[in-house]
Amino acid sequence: MSGRVLSSEQAKSAITQMQSIINGGLTNEINNLNTQGATLSDPNNWDGPLAERFRSSTWPETKSALDKAKVELEELRGQLQQISTNIMTAGGGS
Repeated sequence: MSGRVLSSEQAKSAITQMQSIINGGLTNEINNLNTQGATLSDPNNWDGPLAERFRSSTWPETKSALDKAKVELEELRGQLQQISTNIMTAGGGS
């Protein structure tokens, strides 16, 4: 492994943008998608052959992926401060 340490302006910008996206509502939007998917999954709101397919396969698969993304975003959120610190340290704190 190389002893090289690099912290470009692009890296600093990228971490700031990632924090902004996650903290700016991406998790909330996933929650909103889950709420709307649950509404569409209710046969009292939507029924028929396509609705049945949505309830039985489309939505469960999508909900699972959204739930996984939400967990991973929370993990990333927990790591962002350390990532930011590492980038700043690599760049001499500027």
